[in-house]
Amino acid sequence: MNRFNLMFSILITFIFSMTIAASDNSDKKNDNIADIVVKDMEGKEVKLADYKGKVLLIVNVASKCGNTPQYEGLEAVYKKYKSKGFEILGFPCNDFGGQEPGTNEEIKQFCSANYNVTFKLFDKIKVLGEDKSPLYAKLIKNSVTEAGDVKWNFEKFLIDKDGNIVSRFKSKVQPESADIIKAIEKELAK
Repeated sequence: MNRFNLMFSILITFIFSMTIAASDNSDKKNDNIADIVVKDMEGKEVKLADYKGKVLLIVNVASKCGNTPQYEGLEAVYKKYKSKGFEILGFPCNDFGGQEPGTNEEIKQFCSANYNVTFKLFDKIKVLGEDKSPLYAKLIKNSVTEAGDVKWNFEKFLIDKDGNIVSRFKSKVQPESADIIKAIEKELAK
């Protein structure tokens, strides 16, 4: 092999390996929510990067759903693990059968009066369609969990201390289930 062919071969190998590395980094970036900004129930912007160092469970919630009693389990899990660096972020959503028609104030009052919710609730968002929130656009399309739209209220996404998406749990999986508890404890132990 002459010198030109050798240099060309090395150059091609280098370009190929850089392309793979860039692709790997791009996938990792798509698996992280730290760059996203959301609004809380009072309309204030909240940077999800501010939760660095905390394990998060992100849930799309609704007040008039068959799964609404999961608020009780969510609150129990939150109380059990909040002192260890765990947070639940609840995002009211009216995308499924109009099961969250209330205003932020009505939602907050309902959650407090009926389930004594103390975990953080956010501004009502869309999790489906072209205008879905950037947070949910990322949660449903990452390289770690099953891809695809949220199917119903109370679907849960577990996020590690660095903002990486690590697990996804369907709506019917109860907050206090062994699968969710095991996943939370594993992330808190890291």
